[in-house]
Amino acid sequence: MEHKKMADYAYHYGLKVRIYPSQQQKEMIRRNADAARCVYNEHVAVNKEIARFGRRSIYIDFIEKRIEALRERIRTVTALKDRYPWLRHPDIDAQSIANARQNYQHAWKQFRAVHHAGVPNFHKKTSVESYQTNPHYSKGTEISLFTSNARFLDKHHLMLPKLKRIRFQGSRKMLDRLFAMKEVRIGTITITKDSLHRYFASFQLGSD
Repeated sequence: MEHKKMADYAYHYGLKVRIYPSQQQKEMIRRNADAARCVYNEHVAVNKEIARFGRRSIYIDFIEKRIEALRERIRTVTALKDRYPWLRHPDIDAQSIANARQNYQHAWKQFRAVHHAGVPNFHKKTSVESYQTNPHYSKGTEISLFTSNARFLDKHHLMLPKLKRIRFQGSRKMLDRLFAMKEVRIGTITITKDSLHRYFASFQLGSD
């Protein structure tokens, strides 16, 4: 039997905890945030250049070849890594790249649904850093807060992809309630460093 997806759960809610990464983990967070921003901006750059060609009523060979070359740059993760070899660094979480690509597509969906949302634009480098990752539940394992590669170890420690074991602090009352629940699925996890250099992990959770 396959695991239920996040959308299959009756209730969805969020949990935000403060995390306390080591210096090495801070560097990994920075590297993943840079990767996510680079991938998102590459999609923006490619599609802005394609848009500048406008609608064409006749076939112009060099324009069509340029457009195809641009599309090839973002067609696959491998193509992105060929263009930016540093994305192959072992500290970079594959999910941070996948989520950046997905977030770009989501931004276009938002624009088409609500035009005042604005078209996707470049993400500038600021003192705020963030990226998203996702847990992996092995086939046959029970869905809970404690069974994926992104999980709670106890009320003071987390295990996160690439970052591994990390200390956190959150509402004890909320954690007691969550830990007592039979089945809670972890969805997307957003890792953030704010402008005050504090670090947080925000979890999307689903349950029935």
